[in-house]
Amino acid sequence: MTIDKQFIDRFINVSSKAALASSYLVGKKDKNAADQAAVDSMRSELNKIDMTAEVVIGEGTLDEAPMLFTGEILGSKNGPSFDIAVDPVEGTNFVANNLPGGISVLAIAEKGNLFNAPETYMNKIATGKIEKGLIDLDYTLEKNIKNLANFNNKKISSITVCIMDRPRHKKIIDELKDLNVNLRLITDGDVLGALYVTDPKYKVDMYLGIGGGPEGVLAASALDAFGSHFQGRLIFDNDKEIKEAKKMGIIDLHKKYELNEIVKGDSIFCATGITTSDVLNGIEIKDNKYISETFVTHKDSNFKKIIKKINHINE
Repeated sequence: MTIDKQFIDRFINVSSKAALASSYLVGKKDKNAADQAAVDSMRSELNKIDMTAEVVIGEGTLDEAPMLFTGEILGSKNGPSFDIAVDPVEGTNFVANNLPGGISVLAIAEKGNLFNAPETYMNKIATGKIEKGLIDLDYTLEKNIKNLANFNNKKISSITVCIMDRPRHKKIIDELKDLNVNLRLITDGDVLGALYVTDPKYKVDMYLGIGGGPEGVLAASALDAFGSHFQGRLIFDNDKEIKEAKKMGIIDLHKKYELNEIVKGDSIFCATGITTSDVLNGIEIKDNKYISETFVTHKDSNFKKIIKKINHINE
């Protein structure tokens, strides 16, 4: 089964309008207001589409932000049944402080085909297309780096790894420095960070580290369309998280998830820039029109493009 291509434009419209709503709060130092604006827009636009879509990954309580909550049913309740993962604003700090890299993101798959990741952290690793068994979360960092360098016919000193600059990653960052690997440190933006591995022009060979589980699912949906490599393992810090996971049917708490276990079958991914990044230009408003850029993938039609659109604000 595939998702009809007609839905591509509909979902581009959803993430674009959410990005526009949030863009009015760029630099206003209020990340919750920026998030709320995108949430309200996204909910309103999704409800106009002929579908029955269940939110399997909603706004996270990690941010203690307003939610498009998990289990919420969206759409006109006519048409196909989908699972939907949303992050109305990834990089709320970027938007609040007018920094590069704020995006509005969603992913759609057929019912039952998106991994329902609990609101916990996930250890993840992503690269471009590689041979099976070459890179693995269970290998040492050194082995993964050496294997990737050999596969790409590069010196280790030419490999670039993107990782979030967090205290929890100090040991990994120190080891990468010892290996003489190039580092691309990011402060937020877990989904965007993983997207860097999709194209050599971003000059990132590997994305790794601990970030949000829900963001892992969103990134996996885009990476799937590129045939990229992705693995994730959930991390549970307390009994409440373990209880939540078990309630969602996750029995093996140490399971390593392959990409095809996170996203099954066909999917559509859309990420629209709110503030400009290396990947996407942010929202630009001119008179009563706005210009948006959206990173779009549709797996089954092999559609992978950055779509630039000019829309009337009141449409």
